[in-house]
Amino acid sequence: MLTLYFSGTGNTKYIAESFSKLMRAQHYSIEESVDFGNKISSAETVCFCYPIYGSCVPLIMREFVTKYKYHLNGKKIIILTTQNLFSGDGARVFTELLRDIDYRVIYAEHFNMPSNICNLFFYPMSNKEKIEKYVINADKKTYKICINIKKGIIKRRGFNVFSRYLGLIAQRVYFYKIEEKAKKDVRINSDCNSCLLCTRICPMNNLETKDNKVIQNGQCTLCYRCVNACPRKAITVLRHEKVKKQYIGINGN
Repeated sequence: MLTLYFSGTGNTKYIAESFSKLMRAQHYSIEESVDFGNKISSAETVCFCYPIYGSCVPLIMREFVTKYKYHLNGKKIIILTTQNLFSGDGARVFTELLRDIDYRVIYAEHFNMPSNICNLFFYPMSNKEKIEKYVINADKKTYKICINIKKGIIKRRGFNVFSRYLGLIAQRVYFYKIEEKAKKDVRINSDCNSCLLCTRICPMNNLETKDNKVIQNGQCTLCYRCVNACPRKAITVLRHEKVKKQYIGINGN
């Protein structure tokens, strides 16, 4: 078994690593320099883990799957996703990337995890105690998933018609337009001290320096990694309210 994940600020990484440890599976971030074609071809089962944005698969994961789709032909697929509130069919929508190949989804599940959107009032930041509750519940769910998979129990969260409707109407019909705008809407304000941390950690290489200023290349994947990591709280994406408290991951609060 092989686990492949994308994690913006650590929630999905935690799920991917916990699951892989229990299942004794190799696991890699899709940002790593790995021969993914060979890794995927050699695996019987591939687990994909990613955060859900607006009931959609993040841009970076969509591009990755498109690149390696035909290596997934004939594979068993597990889909584990992280979300803040709900996504409807956030796991099912992944299968839309696999059209024209043969595959079988043997498990799909959603995990509620703390929000990393640090400048929107309707996505409040969690305190330490609440984060601990998220982690406890995630650990319990991960253990149950592994037991079910080992027993051959199949579960596909979000694959029914009602969930698909919720994902499409409540979020996805709007999100792609939001995403297209956000790709080019990273702002770095005057508090920036050109430490260049954001340019080093951006998973899309969207940020670079020019004339001693950080500029963008129009490829933001909305992971909020730079927004939460900036030591001067100088970066915002799409919504440009001042960042007051940053999310530094489930182990950092």
